[in-house]
Amino acid sequence: MGRIVLDASALLAVLLQERGAEIVEERVAGAAISTVNYSEVLKKAVEKGGTLEAAASVVRSLQLDIVPFEEWNAREAARLYPETKDKGLSFADRACLALAIEQKAVLYTADRRLAESAGPIRIVLVRHEAERKAKKK
Repeated sequence: MGRIVLDASALLAVLLQERGAEIVEERVAGAAISTVNYSEVLKKAVEKGGTLEAAASVVRSLQLDIVPFEEWNAREAARLYPETKDKGLSFADRACLALAIEQKAVLYTADRRLAESAGPIRIVLVRHEAERKAKKK
């Protein structure tokens, strides 16, 4: 399948064992996530009463490639704004999308708005994929 990029919602599906987690778990080792989206995940863990250290430890155990947000990412995320503003994508969404485009990766997300903004890459909506797999059984 090639390279995988996760957004925060896909990683949170795994950490919180939400619907679609099994789809992400199949491919999580070696997947990439932007430091912007990693920060979102850590913030959400703290918001839900966890500790930053525990959440970071769990994420590290998943063997993700945590990709620093660089100057080129900033340019690409800004470039995507005009074509994604009608879909309501956040800065973090555009940062994730920029990374997936740069890496020519498949983007895994639980966010329907992001999934509808595919552009030049394939996007897997993990909850929809989980439902599709369940119906096949």
